[in-house]
Amino acid sequence: MFLENTVNHIEQFGWIEVICGSMFSGKTEELIRRLKRAQFAKQRVEIFKPSVDVRYDEEEVVSHNDNRIRSTPVQIASNIRLLANDVDVVGIDEAQFFDDEIVSVCNDLANRGIRVIVAGLDMDFKGNPFGPMPALMATAEYVTKVHAVCTHTGNLAHYSFRKAKNDALVLLGETQSYEPLSRAAYYKALKKQAESSDIASEEITSEENKTS
Repeated sequence: MFLENTVNHIEQFGWIEVICGSMFSGKTEELIRRLKRAQFAKQRVEIFKPSVDVRYDEEEVVSHNDNRIRSTPVQIASNIRLLANDVDVVGIDEAQFFDDEIVSVCNDLANRGIRVIVAGLDMDFKGNPFGPMPALMATAEYVTKVHAVCTHTGNLAHYSFRKAKNDALVLLGETQSYEPLSRAAYYKALKKQAESSDIASEEITSEENKTS
């Protein structure tokens, strides 16, 4: 179980906490919880998110449960290093959307004595490690992996299955585009999706042959 530290007044170094998991697992909810606790303790907190994430709000970090906290949207990771001044705690949401420099940014902040809390998807919709998240998890002092509930089996889910027919790596969406699945349900859904795609391709080919 993760037990939150307080700001380190003895050593001059901070640390990195990573909160990861699938979609609908409560990553942002947990991030906001920790940040609001820090604010309540009158610690200086600054929160950042990628400017591409405008699903709920252009500026606030918002969970699926509509829990929200003010943040600063940034286009690239290096902007965080420039903007995080005179703070005790830095929160970063949707870290998987940032460039690889987010890893060195988080380490630089921690080396300056700042507590860095990062939330993000650990895997993309194909089940592969997502962007800089593996490196962040490797260098973090604390990693919390949260799980959603599989919509097919009711078991723990850690895959984000994309229902929408779109192969783009970054596709912002909610329940209409994604659903959390367990390992077994995820691979069954992939197989069914592939079979459906093959049938559709065969039908298109058949129609083309008829008209040629």
